[in-house]
Amino acid sequence: MLWNLGENGAMTSNDTALARAVAPSDIARYRAAFASDVRLKVAQNAVTKNSVDEIALDRDVVMSIDHSMSHVLDKHEATNQKRSGRCWLFAGLNVLRSNAAARMNVKNFEFSQTWLHFWDKLERANYFLEAMLATADRDVDDRTVAHLLANPIDDGGQWNMFVALVRKYGVVPKAAMPETESSSNTGQMNRALRTVLRQGTRDLRALHTAGVGDDEIAERKDQVMAAVYRVLAIHLGTPPESFLWQWNDADGTFHRDGQLTPVEFAEKYLGADLEDYVCLVHDPRESSPQGRTFTVEFLGNVADAPPVTYLNVDIDLIRSLTAASIQDGEPVWFGCDTGKQAQRALGYWDAALYDYGSVYDVDFSLTKAERLLHHESLMTHAMVFTGVDLHDGVPRRWRVENSWGTDKADKGFWTMNDSWFGEHVFEVAVHRSRLPEELQQRLNEQPITLPAWDPMGALARGR
Repeated sequence: MLWNLGENGAMTSNDTALARAVAPSDIARYRAAFASDVRLKVAQNAVTKNSVDEIALDRDVVMSIDHSMSHVLDKHEATNQKRSGRCWLFAGLNVLRSNAAARMNVKNFEFSQTWLHFWDKLERANYFLEAMLATADRDVDDRTVAHLLANPIDDGGQWNMFVALVRKYGVVPKAAMPETESSSNTGQMNRALRTVLRQGTRDLRALHTAGVGDDEIAERKDQVMAAVYRVLAIHLGTPPESFLWQWNDADGTFHRDGQLTPVEFAEKYLGADLEDYVCLVHDPRESSPQGRTFTVEFLGNVADAPPVTYLNVDIDLIRSLTAASIQDGEPVWFGCDTGKQAQRALGYWDAALYDYGSVYDVDFSLTKAERLLHHESLMTHAMVFTGVDLHDGVPRRWRVENSWGTDKADKGFWTMNDSWFGEHVFEVAVHRSRLPEELQQRLNEQPITLPAWDPMGALARGR
């Protein structure tokens, strides 16, 4: 059967016998089948008075919840990204905060997320404008151009993008650049930035079409970037060039390091070489062979940084390397599809937490690969593994540091059943040295480039 769109936009078929609309007889059959099943009537009575999640919540799974772990790293409070998509920045800084706190002998140290947020926005604006210039010969309805214009400056990001920012701009303590209304609630700021960048795109493409020289194009781009800086400074504050760092440690001893630049502060207190980390993903689609490196077209923030690259491996390897890292005292940054089979009040994820199939009498049978292919799943959130419960060396459940505040779960720390890990975790950042030698060599290969809209780049498109 060949389908097409008619002149009025309606779907038609070359085989009119098969081009059926919903008929009254169909509705009569559906109605009769529903009325004849007493279980569906019970489900209707329950769901029309309650949230379907309350009805589908599996009591056996709830009764099995246990938050205890054999290995736990966190000794600090959970952070709160509030109404923003900065999870990847929070998670990246949360990986580093324990080392910094230990070096300073403080209990609950926190880096400034606003600092990196400011520079990410500025760098990403430049990255976007460069992409618009690179695609200036294409029509605005070109799929790649349209995709980029729809998402010119989101809050989300990837591990490699976090590393690029820290490498270039360093880090600062939270007191040096605290939260603002717009860092915690980015909607209005992002609205203004999107308009500035889309107008800039219009002007740059017009100049390109007119055949003007590179200097004139560069001058207009610089004007757009200056406008972006003004918007950011108004919403987030002016980033400090240096700051006076002094503190009282956990023993009450006073310390003063004097004036430090953000790069100097990072060199002194991070205690980790971010260049040693690599990104591993589990992408089970047939189009994504294991043992190969990948990148996503036009995915990044710092234009002169290495491209966002990841290595596709089996989920069991990701599981084992994550557990080994935690056993060695190293928290692990990861990306997942957090909305699936999750209960916020309990702070729990389990692959069988909700039995929607029994409520709706529908067989929900998409595999992880099929969910990616059919737009049912993608990476939506980044967090940090800070604990694991091992039984005879095998992970049973995981402790997760979230960035949604302290009023949910175990004061902001969630518990993940290992069944959920396999189905909904997609990406981790671990030390390169943990990989088998063969896979370490694969990291040197030219990555396969996926299109800009591929779900493996979705974490950078948050909010």
